[in-house]
Amino acid sequence: MPTPPRSPRSTAAPQRRPHPPSPRSAPRRRPAPPARRRRPRWGMRVVTTFSVVVLASAGIGHAVVTSLDADIARVDAFKDMKNRPRSGHGMNVLLVGTDGREKISAAERRKYRLGGAPCHCTDTMMIVHISEDRQRASVVSLPRDSYAMTPPHRDRTSGERHHGHPVKLNAAYAEGGPQLTVRTVESMTKVKIDHYVEVDFTSFMKTVDVVGGVRICTADPLKDSYTGLNLPPGRHTLGGGQALQYVRARHIDGASDLGRMKRQQRFMAALVERLTSSGILLNPMKFRDVTRAVLGSVRADRGFGTDEMLDLGRAMRNFSPSSSEFTTVPIGRMGYAVKGVGSTLKWDPVKSERLFHALRQDQPLSVHRPRAVARIVSVAPQQIRVQVENGTRTPGLGRRVDAALSSTGFRTTKAPVNAATRDVRRTVVAYDPRWDRSAKSLATALPGSELRPVKGLGATLKVIAGTDFERVRKVRAEDPGRGEFGVVRGDEVACS
Repeated sequence: MPTPPRSPRSTAAPQRRPHPPSPRSAPRRRPAPPARRRRPRWGMRVVTTFSVVVLASAGIGHAVVTSLDADIARVDAFKDMKNRPRSGHGMNVLLVGTDGREKISAAERRKYRLGGAPCHCTDTMMIVHISEDRQRASVVSLPRDSYAMTPPHRDRTSGERHHGHPVKLNAAYAEGGPQLTVRTVESMTKVKIDHYVEVDFTSFMKTVDVVGGVRICTADPLKDSYTGLNLPPGRHTLGGGQALQYVRARHIDGASDLGRMKRQQRFMAALVERLTSSGILLNPMKFRDVTRAVLGSVRADRGFGTDEMLDLGRAMRNFSPSSSEFTTVPIGRMGYAVKGVGSTLKWDPVKSERLFHALRQDQPLSVHRPRAVARIVSVAPQQIRVQVENGTRTPGLGRRVDAALSSTGFRTTKAPVNAATRDVRRTVVAYDPRWDRSAKSLATALPGSELRPVKGLGATLKVIAGTDFERVRKVRAEDPGRGEFGVVRGDEVACS
């Protein structure tokens, strides 16, 4: 039987024909400099997803959106593309995050540890699928180190003609820009991309500040010496600078990029909650300010214009965290070595095909279950084994506590006993100090209980029920990923 973890030691709209380019939609800025092949420093999943949510969710006047449309730089991501996948149901947007730290002041780069030169490369890609009925958004992250095979193409830097060859997924942008990126993703997923949106992170801090900050919760301290993030357990409203540290952090634990992606999903959900609950999206002036903060660094395909934004906005006025679901393409092999490429992540061929089939068929990635109100804990109840003792002279109290803990998910022995002392007033959680995280999670489920360390107690925690016992509070782990794709919904990862 597994033991609890120990503490660390130290709807898519009908298909539209592309609108002919208008003078307003002509590119207003020069193409990005040729990409230099260096490893990007951090993820842009939050910024890109936030951008599409802001652009898609307002449902406000045509004049406001038209003025914003004029601020978007245009890129031809679908030029001369042939043999593309068949169109499915719903709308698929490929969101690409690129570096842009040269636009952040030197003082802010020092304060938030954004050292180094910009690489003009991609750090993240994700497919955002908007369902045909406009009731659901499914976000699938494509890890930057994914093993990929490019289609034949011409190198945008050297002009050299290449045959298809293996690369890390983020290298497709460096070699062939947006077109090769779209072609590579379509080839790997068989999902037809309807729109392309490219965002850098230069406006991220300003955007978070414009919405008044974003609230996140953590059951454990979050400290990363690389980014300077230092958050104690609890609820925090993050301003732009701290938010940037939060989404960049990847040295908090051994999970590295995977842990960072989970935190970014949590932040995305919190952004959606902030936008939909604060009235920002219903206030044209506030919406304008928020969107301008994002659009200063956006490039999009010519077909993603005013009509598309209004169409999505009208349909998504009632969008909420529970309408969104997040996952990462299933990985079958970590550290897959490729000659001349290095260590890559190879997708699980069976699970990834099922995932992308669900997108093509406009199916949800998880079954929606109403979320029970629960406190966030660092260790899931299912990982904590508990022996219950009745520390009072009230008959049946031990059985009642055992049943309540079991129904909440704790692995009780289902064999409660009487305690040596029968005059316990305050319920006690006795635990071996090596399992203090599990003990804190259990104590959270027992309001008012006392934590009592007992060396040598072992992996099974002990609850001595006192006369103060009233109820067991529902608790849940921070990362409730379910199903074969590890999907989480926005309302599952936002603060309770």
